[in-house]
Amino acid sequence: MKILQMSKIKWGIIGLGNIAQKFAKDLATIPNAELYAVASRNKEKSEQFAKEYQVVKSYNSYKDLAKDSEVDAVYIATPHSFHKEHAILCMMHKKAVLCEKPFAMNFDEVQEMISVSKEQNVLLMEALWTYFLPHYQYVLEFLKNKTLGDIISLEADFGFYKLFDNEDRLFKKEVGGGSLLDIGIYPIFVALTILGMPKNIEAKAMFFKNGADESCDMIFHYQHAKAYLKSSIQKQTATQAIFTCEEGIIKMNTAFFMPATVSIIKNGQEEIVDFGVKTIGYNYEIAHFNQLLSKGKKESDIMTFEFSKKLIKTLDAVRETIGLTY
Repeated sequence: MKILQMSKIKWGIIGLGNIAQKFAKDLATIPNAELYAVASRNKEKSEQFAKEYQVVKSYNSYKDLAKDSEVDAVYIATPHSFHKEHAILCMMHKKAVLCEKPFAMNFDEVQEMISVSKEQNVLLMEALWTYFLPHYQYVLEFLKNKTLGDIISLEADFGFYKLFDNEDRLFKKEVGGGSLLDIGIYPIFVALTILGMPKNIEAKAMFFKNGADESCDMIFHYQHAKAYLKSSIQKQTATQAIFTCEEGIIKMNTAFFMPATVSIIKNGQEEIVDFGVKTIGYNYEIAHFNQLLSKGKKESDIMTFEFSKKLIKTLDAVRETIGLTY
């Protein structure tokens, strides 16, 4: 990989769905970054995306983008089941890789990706953008300081309604569709970052006729706390993360996974903290990744390999409990 002298880091994007568009918009707000190349298996889609976001190169082959010597980093936004394949393709061509969550389909795939990163000596990170958002870092620090005492319970949910469509990626079991991997990962992520790995897990799910999970209810048991977690793609939920502590409550308000306000409730008084984020929120993880790349780092000190392994292990454990296999 070429040494980057804090000139513009040239990005490529593989997979040009909705999330890639959000990523491209926020990438444009980063001074030392440029969206240089995009790739879709649909030539017309690639060209249209390139035109909309003023991208220099458009490809209808992922391999061609991976081979482009001008590309420094690649954001992988293809369906879950292709993450391992596409991440390894890019890393074998010495590209730094920011791979959308979930990192891969299971623990073995994640292990393989990390091994390739180390063998090729290239930067690899799971793109769980919530970790880098100001409100999330604020809550992490707040709870770490035990301002309201120890945590007694966590309630975190992520649910929305979408009409079932067997052709939609979200509902396709074979590409990792369903509620757990797509959005259940967020409440689980909250529990792991703040409470750690649970002592044991209870979980139950409802399924569509094609075998993809419609919803999943989980209870994570800890020594002195419980986490009640839920995901659904058939029901709108509050999408909040609420920590009940010994002396009060701290709450990440609606759409906690994206830039949100935080409520601190104590003695019947509520204080709302607004972080004034003006972007969609992807710029925070991009800026972190760019900094790692410019410093020659091969692993994030926030979204570490160890944490990504814990996250996929937990997802695997929930899947085993509810009887979901791919």
